[in-house]
Amino acid sequence: MTLYEFLKFVHVLLAIVAVGFNASYGIWIARAAKEPEHELHILRGIKFLDDRIANPAYGLLLVIGIALVFVGNWEITTFWILTSLILYAVVTVLAITTYSPALRQQIALLEAGRGKSDEYAALSKRAGMVGGLMGALVVAIVFLMVTKPTL
Repeated sequence: MTLYEFLKFVHVLLAIVAVGFNASYGIWIARAAKEPEHELHILRGIKFLDDRIANPAYGLLLVIGIALVFVGNWEITTFWILTSLILYAVVTVLAITTYSPALRQQIALLEAGRGKSDEYAALSKRAGMVGGLMGALVVAIVFLMVTKPTL
């Protein structure tokens, strides 16, 4: 096995973990809507999975992806690589500036017994919309990585 093959295997494995955990959040949130008494526990669980598993996996994906560019003699300016990096940056900015703060605020409001407030409803709506957008962008990255389209 070459270094490139090993790095590619780890890269794909990390993508499965990161994207897989993120994909489950919508399911958990839908379940919480049906069982609001468990909503705080579910949101804390999502935050734990995001902070401790998915986000570190995404960080390693970037590092290993860049290593693959150099080990595999790819050009960073190759359309599918550069476009994926740009989308990755957009997802990262959305996560840091919008999704994660909304999730933290939702948890704080639930802990304060304000889960039925207008503020909580607005945060939930914002987190859902941004989470959906981020999910679509991540799917686009996966598409680019798998198909490697050229222009």
